[in-house]
Amino acid sequence: MSKNKNTGNKGPYSYQKRREGEARSCVRYRCALTNTIQDVLRQRPGWLEVKDEGEWDFHWCDIGWLRENFDHTYMEEHVRICHFRNHYELTRKNLMVKNLKRHRKMLEREAGKLEASKCDFFPRTFELPSEYHLFVEEFKRSPGSVWIMKPVARSQGKGIFLFRKLKDIMDWKKDGSRSDEQRDEMVESYVAQRYIEDPYLISGRKFDLRVYVLVSSYVPLKAWLYRDGFARFSNTRFSLSSIDDQYVHLTNVAIQKTAPDYDPEKGCKWQMQQLRRFLCARHGSEAVETLFRQIDNIFVRSLQSVQKVIINDKHCFELYGYDILLDHNLKPWLIEVNASPSLTASSQEDYELKSRLLEDTLHIVDMEGRLSGREKRVGGFDLMWNDGPVYREDVNLEALGNSCFTANTHLGCVNDRNKQLRQLLKPLPGQKKI
Repeated sequence: MSKNKNTGNKGPYSYQKRREGEARSCVRYRCALTNTIQDVLRQRPGWLEVKDEGEWDFHWCDIGWLRENFDHTYMEEHVRICHFRNHYELTRKNLMVKNLKRHRKMLEREAGKLEASKCDFFPRTFELPSEYHLFVEEFKRSPGSVWIMKPVARSQGKGIFLFRKLKDIMDWKKDGSRSDEQRDEMVESYVAQRYIEDPYLISGRKFDLRVYVLVSSYVPLKAWLYRDGFARFSNTRFSLSSIDDQYVHLTNVAIQKTAPDYDPEKGCKWQMQQLRRFLCARHGSEAVETLFRQIDNIFVRSLQSVQKVIINDKHCFELYGYDILLDHNLKPWLIEVNASPSLTASSQEDYELKSRLLEDTLHIVDMEGRLSGREKRVGGFDLMWNDGPVYREDVNLEALGNSCFTANTHLGCVNDRNKQLRQLLKPLPGQKKI
């Protein structure tokens, strides 16, 4: 059980008894959120919710709890929480880019420029104000280009704006019409990033991809890719003539649902399978396979870039939400990585997707001890990296050559998770067959 280091309370069951089967399916949990994850936890057979002061085996905590309590909480061997201690090395926009740049330099030094070029999947980015002079030099090389400013630690599109002129930054700082809260945002660090001016459009609208990656360990690195995900569309046709219109340029659902003509019934998402079918019909399966291998490369390289700086802890796992943008040449760009991807559903379809995702996350975390540890697939998750690339049995490695980083991935493919789980897991006591 987990308890505060200052208390001596013990739970009613020892972990050893649980491993022997006496209370194997009884998992006491805490949950800081009130959305889909709470529903999934409450519906899991044998799991019992505990109050704030109760001892727990599993905690779906928020970032605030982690920051305030991690160093003061004693955790027994079996306890699990849903964040690594310094997850922000990948999920803060400035630190993500810093780590990627460092990793690229290391690859160039140790393996050559060709290998380093495989990290060229994020736009030119500078942290402000610390890299302001470097940014100005780059800005002047391409006058008239569009840049985007983002606060490094905010989400849901808050504080973001586009600009074409250096004076726009100064004007924004000095704009007395903004609220005190908006002016205070400048106390934070920002990143200035080259805006992707030629995004891939569908029906004239911009979109990005939300993809889920689960890391169960950083030492060794063990990462899983979920088959389902979605494309998030803007509600307004794309144009660079008005860079102040958030409904054109920001695909965040939190932004789009405030549009005057937003239709909550229709929403602004495509399931990943729908997007993959669309791209195959337009560009052919070979081009789409190449695209999705490049996306795999983004996942692995980004995780490797922080592998040595993340504080690995056997109690921790992380469900990341990756945001990927495609340009008109079908090149994928990493926009950001979220440590707390939204688990609030925007539709019934979205709720079902996130429920499946979270159920399968809990299967992999495996509080009940039902897995062998040798699985290459659990529900909708496919193991893509396990201290090295994981390949499908039907893959011809010689044919792949150096073109593919990982092969055991099925992003946007059929997710027959129920069938797979029936074969993999025996029902828990009191659980209906899947």
